[in-house]
Amino acid sequence: MRARPVLEQKSRPKGTRLRVTVRRYRVSRSTATVAANTQEDSSERGGQEEEEGAGDGGKGGGAAGRAYEQVTTIGHWGAQSKTGSLIPKATHRPRNMAQMARTIYDGYRDLMDNRSDPRVNDWAMMSGPFPTLFICLFYAYFVKVLGPRFMENRKPFDLRNVMILYNLFQVIFSSWLFYECLASGWWGVYSFRCQPVDYSDDPMALRMARGCWWYYFSKFTEFMDTIFFVLRKKNNHISTLHVIHHGCMPMSVWFGVKFTPGGHSSFFGLLNTFVHIVMYSYYLLAALGPKIQPYLWWKKYLTSLQMIQFVLVMIHAFQLLFVDCNYPKAFVWLIGVHAIIFYFLFRDFYIEAYKKRKSTIRKRQEEARKKEEERSGDESVRDRLKENDLIYANQYKMATGYISDEGLRNRVFIDNRGLSEE
Repeated sequence: MRARPVLEQKSRPKGTRLRVTVRRYRVSRSTATVAANTQEDSSERGGQEEEEGAGDGGKGGGAAGRAYEQVTTIGHWGAQSKTGSLIPKATHRPRNMAQMARTIYDGYRDLMDNRSDPRVNDWAMMSGPFPTLFICLFYAYFVKVLGPRFMENRKPFDLRNVMILYNLFQVIFSSWLFYECLASGWWGVYSFRCQPVDYSDDPMALRMARGCWWYYFSKFTEFMDTIFFVLRKKNNHISTLHVIHHGCMPMSVWFGVKFTPGGHSSFFGLLNTFVHIVMYSYYLLAALGPKIQPYLWWKKYLTSLQMIQFVLVMIHAFQLLFVDCNYPKAFVWLIGVHAIIFYFLFRDFYIEAYKKRKSTIRKRQEEARKKEEERSGDESVRDRLKENDLIYANQYKMATGYISDEGLRNRVFIDNRGLSEE
């Protein structure tokens, strides 16, 4: 281990210059400080005096002089200050950057290998977050850029039968996940107040961990919702909320499976799988055709159900900030903030999709009603004119006989008179 030289400046008579000599020591970890000595030289001293030893004994000045030359040669010291002392520069930045990168990597490996749940380390996609992150980023790029560009000059695909099978699969898959959450703890075993994670090899704990992994896997299958929109050229359905929600969920759930597979956070999976049972049931019925459409009046309540889900998750997560529970506070904040963000995103979507649309529909209906009233008024006038056609025929010659140059005015006069005679 090398110690940096410590520069000391002593008061010196006028007309002398300051020379700095550096001594290098091999020090142990228990060494407190290592200092370099300075020597004042007058202008009359010769080279022999400059090569003399510096400090209280120790090594000769020749070695110190060579050390100084080496230091100045490789640029370890900056220019002189106003007082004449040498100013050290940051010379070990490349080395420090390498050490920082090594420290970050070692911390990452320690987090992944030693602080995560060892039961899941060998499971698919659980060695690190980067495969999941890459898939999520590619999903976002495909549905927003690559997919629409691919379908730009192509006809939309007819995927009605495929979507029926897909939605049926999602209903069955979500129902099984919901059952696993209940059977693994939430049906009478887990506490809604505080539930630590069981990291043992108990069969019930392993069953919950495996259920969490399958829930993580289900987030990738839900990418097909958006891919179907792309292939059917329903790009107006690919909202920002839709992409953010589907793109972030696999990454969020990955951290839960890696570090806390089960326990308090699995309550979110319990609610979410139930919501998905209802949601994909609606999509399944909608894919069956227009005959079912009259029975799908409850579509807007799906968004309300999702918002209720996020409110319950917020309450359930943040209660651990006020009780003593052996559960990582970092995941309390992760789940709670996640629920807050998506609650407001879904609320904005609900307002935009239903309340504003409802007001727009009302305005359009009012405008249509006014137009219909105007049209019916015009038709009634037209009917009256048809009933007075005989009067016009009998009086036409008389009217045009004595005033031939103002036929238009006479025609209006006749029409008005004919209506008044009705």
